[in-house]
Amino acid sequence: MTRLTFFFIVEPPKYQNMAVYLAASIRENFGDTVAMVGYCPAHRMAELDGDSIALLGRMGCAVRPMQTEGQFDPPYPHGNKMIAALQERDSDFSCFLDSDILFLRPNDPANLIRDGHVSLTPAASMGWAAQEIWTTIYATADLPIPEERIRLMNQNKGKDRMPYFSSGLFAFPERHRNAEGLRFPEVWLQVARQIEANPDIPAKRPYLDQMTLPLAIRKAGLDWNILPKEQHYILGGRKRGEALPQDREIFAVHYRNWEIVKEYGLARRAKAMLENQTGVRRIAQLSKRSEAAE
Repeated sequence: MTRLTFFFIVEPPKYQNMAVYLAASIRENFGDTVAMVGYCPAHRMAELDGDSIALLGRMGCAVRPMQTEGQFDPPYPHGNKMIAALQERDSDFSCFLDSDILFLRPNDPANLIRDGHVSLTPAASMGWAAQEIWTTIYATADLPIPEERIRLMNQNKGKDRMPYFSSGLFAFPERHRNAEGLRFPEVWLQVARQIEANPDIPAKRPYLDQMTLPLAIRKAGLDWNILPKEQHYILGGRKRGEALPQDREIFAVHYRNWEIVKEYGLARRAKAMLENQTGVRRIAQLSKRSEAAE
């Protein structure tokens, strides 16, 4: 049985390309110690690019459909990660990754998982509401306010805040069930529906996944394991233009768009990892090589 499965969204046009480079960086830095699976909304599977699917297949990453239509009203693309988390995987732990992530150095699954915990990093910031909103959010889900306070990733001053995490990378135990027999992703969707139904809570688009994440962890009978920021280093935003720190080993970057990859001088490394794992540096090269061989 696989110890850890990485899963992510493979959706045309942008996310399917990002997913290819993400998968290459996983294989480059974790080798065959992990499994991978990509998920695409079922109604968009026919639009997927054949080259992207073929390259993912070369790296041992299947692409599976998931039913996203009708899950949220109005539609909520950020919620696709919640639907992907719900899917069954045969592994002890699963780790969701936003498609715009690249691993940069050799890593070990043990760094990302912990029994009884959801492993993740603090959100970069929280600008959609004041801290007082958490009282309403927790009351809506019939949960007590946690005593813990944390420092957000880009928070340099002020008091520590209520636990609020990035949903761009989170690892959870697949075998764990809460008192009601529910897996963590099932609890997460349940809590999200409770919060969504309360008109007094603002900014449910696009922040519903992140605002409900700490509540779902506790309601699932789990705790949070806060990872070092080096395991999920967020680029862009307030940090755009800052060089990567040279005094720390950055294991993974969350880059948001390919222009930022170029700005940080990481595009060449991303293409080198793809070439190491598949034999091509760019996705389009696969078709060109096939045509040349005919």
